[in-house]
Amino acid sequence: MDEISIDDFTKLDLRVAKITSAEAVEEADKLIKINLNIGDFGEKTVFAGIKKFYNPQDLIGKLVVCVNNLKNREMKFGTSEGMILASSNDEGVFLIGSESGAKPGDKVT
Repeated sequence: MDEISIDDFTKLDLRVAKITSAEAVEEADKLIKINLNIGDFGEKTVFAGIKKFYNPQDLIGKLVVCVNNLKNREMKFGTSEGMILASSNDEGVFLIGSESGAKPGDKVT
């Protein structure tokens, strides 16, 4: 495992985001296009490889954690403007979320 310093970690801007819409990318086996509300930081679109594990309509309204300052990535289907965090194991993929008291844009510390 590669270790990072605390300085490396503090470069990440992790924020609570609310999923406002989600749709399967028809041309892709794994991708769901997700629109996020990040409070004062506005809206972002991300593409997540979770199609096998989640119905897009079930994601709407969920609070998730996103990497807010990840460099945009041009993809065949559009631009991904961040990343949502998830864990995975032999049983599947699980989005990392927040309790209901958190608000879009809140910093994750």
